[in-house]
Amino acid sequence: MDNPDITIHITDREGVEHEVQAPTDMNMNLMEIVRSYELAPEGTIGICGGMAMCASCQCYVESDTQLPEMGDDEEAMLAEAFRVKDNSRLGCQLPITPELAGLKVTLAPEE
Repeated sequence: MDNPDITIHITDREGVEHEVQAPTDMNMNLMEIVRSYELAPEGTIGICGGMAMCASCQCYVESDTQLPEMGDDEEAMLAEAFRVKDNSRLGCQLPITPELAGLKVTLAPEE
C-alpha cells in the first residue's frame, strides 16, 4: 500500500522551519496540520474553525507547488486581512492532497 503521507515544510512565526508528515487520506487541511503539530500557539490559528472567516491561518506559499484555485470566500477574506502578499493563502482552504508534496509555507505574523 502506498504511504498516504506527504512531506511539507512549514516555517513558524519564530522563523523555525519544520519538516512535517501530513496524511493525504484523512481529509485534513494545512491549518489542521499546523494545529496538530502545535506550530502556532493555541488560539492563534484556525480561530474560525476553518470556514475562511478569519485570516488567522494565513500563510505565504514559498514553493511553486500547484495549489487549488482560490475560492471567493478565501479571496474576500484575504482582501481584508493584514500583511497579505501575492503568495498569501489561507491554510484552512488548502486540503492535504498528494499534489502538495514538498509544499513550503511560512505562517503569516499574528495580527
